[in-house]
Amino acid sequence: MFRRRFLQSLGFVGAGLSLPLAPALAAEAEQAPTTGQKLSLGPLTIRGKVHQNGTGLPGVAVTDGYNSVLTDKAGKYLLESNATAEFVHISVPRGYAFPHEKGVAQFYQAIKPGTAKMTADFELQKLAGDDTKHTFVVWADPQMINKKDCHELLTSSAPDLQKLAAQYDANTFAIGCGDLVWDKFELFEDYKKAVEISKIPFFQVIGNHDLDLTARADEGSSRTFKSHFGPTYYSFNRGEIHYVVLDNVFFIGPPKKYIGYLPEQQLQWLEQDLSHVKPGTTVVVALHIPVNSGDQRRNNLKEESLGGVVSNRAELYRILKPYTTHIMSGHTHVCEKIFHENTIEHTHGAVCGAWWTGPICTDGTPSGYGVYEVSGPDIKWYYKSVGHDRQYQFRSYPKGSAADHPADVVANVWNWDPQWKVTWFENGVRQGEMRQQTGLDPMAVKLQAGDQIPAKHKWVDPTMTDHLFFATPSAGAKEIRIEVTDRFGQVYSDTVAV
Repeated sequence: MFRRRFLQSLGFVGAGLSLPLAPALAAEAEQAPTTGQKLSLGPLTIRGKVHQNGTGLPGVAVTDGYNSVLTDKAGKYLLESNATAEFVHISVPRGYAFPHEKGVAQFYQAIKPGTAKMTADFELQKLAGDDTKHTFVVWADPQMINKKDCHELLTSSAPDLQKLAAQYDANTFAIGCGDLVWDKFELFEDYKKAVEISKIPFFQVIGNHDLDLTARADEGSSRTFKSHFGPTYYSFNRGEIHYVVLDNVFFIGPPKKYIGYLPEQQLQWLEQDLSHVKPGTTVVVALHIPVNSGDQRRNNLKEESLGGVVSNRAELYRILKPYTTHIMSGHTHVCEKIFHENTIEHTHGAVCGAWWTGPICTDGTPSGYGVYEVSGPDIKWYYKSVGHDRQYQFRSYPKGSAADHPADVVANVWNWDPQWKVTWFENGVRQGEMRQQTGLDPMAVKLQAGDQIPAKHKWVDPTMTDHLFFATPSAGAKEIRIEVTDRFGQVYSDTVAV
C-alpha cells in the first residue's frame, strides 16, 4: 500500500462545531494595540468616489466585505460599515485596467482600526482596447518552503509564464490559487518577484499554507496574507465575465487544523455581490480547496476529507445556480474536472508539482498551470506544462510500463474530461477508443512510490487518478499511435514502440 498524502480526513471535528453568524472580533483583538487604549467599536461611515481622471464612474460595486453598494451617476458612494471591517474595495468594472504594484493587484484600501469616518477614492484607467476577448492563467500551489524552491520558481516557472503571457494581449492576467508559500511568510517576497517577472497583473487566493498558524481563531489566521495582498474574498470584471475570489480555508486551531468551509458572512457577501450580476452571465469563482472531488470514490474512503472539499458546497451551488460557472481550485496537486449542473470545476495541477521533488504531480500531471482563453461569455482552456509548449497534453507509456497492466500501452491525459476522446492505432490501423481506468501513473510510481523516495520529501506518494487510458496491442504490433482530441476539437498525438 502506498502511504496516504497530507489530505487526511479531519475526523476529530465534532458534529457540534458552531460557527458564529455575527461578525467576530477575534482578528481585531489579535491586532489591538497593547498600550491600554480602547478601540472604537461603533459604526463606520465610508464615502468616496470611483473615477477616471476626475470623471466619476457610475455603477461600480464597492464593498467592505459585509455590504455592497453601487456608485451613483457621479461615481460617488456611501457605505455604512462597522468596526470589524478591515478593507474597502471595488469590483473593477469591465473595460478598465487592474491597478497593481509590480503585478500584485491593488483594488482595495485598508481601514485603520478605530476609524469612525473614512474617505476612500479609487482611480481607474480605461484599457486601450476592448476586453471582450482576454486570457487568464491559474497558478495553483507554488508552495515554496525554502530558497531552493524559490530559485526554481523564479528561474523556471515564472519565466515560463512570462513567455506564455507575451503571446497574448494586454488584457491577460493571472490568479494565484492559494498556497503561495509553504508556511514561510518571508517567502511571500519571492512569490512577489515571480509575479513581477510574469509581467501581468495577479490576483491572489489564500491557501491553508498561507495562514497564521498561531492564530486563536479563523478570523486572525489571514492577518499576514492580508498585509501583503488585501482582502481574502472579493470580485472583479473583465469583458463579459464576472470573477469572484473566495476564502474557503476555515482555520479551526493550531497547529495546522482546517476544513473546507464557507462562513455565513462570506456567503451573504457573495449573494450581494452577485445581485449586481445579470443571471445567465458567465461567472468564474477562484478558491483554494476544491468544492468537490473524486478522491473519496477513487480511494474507497468511508467519508470525504474535511480538509479536501467544501463541506457546505450545496449552498455555494445554490447561489451560483443562475449563472454559467467555472470554479478554479488547487490544493490537491492533481488535475481533475468535476461537473455539477451548471458548474465545471477545474482542479489544477501544482506549479510546484509534487512539492518541488521532480517534474510531475502525484497523479503524473506535469508541473504547470491552467490557461483560459475567453471570447465573450465563452471560455476555452488548456493545461500549460512548464518547459513544454501547448501541444504537450498527454504522456504515453510503452507496453509493460504499468505493473498492474503489463500487456498494455498507457496514456495519461491530465486535462481530460468526458468530452475528450482517446483513440489508438496499431501499425497505422485505427483500433478504437482506449479504456479509461482509475490507477497510478507509471512515472509517478517510479519517482514517488516507496519509503525512501523522493529523497527531498519521503512522504510524497503517487495518487489514484481517473485520467489514465489503456490499450492492449496484438502480438504482431510494432508501433502504437495514440490520438487525443480535446473538447474543443484540438488533436494531439504521440507514437510509441511496443
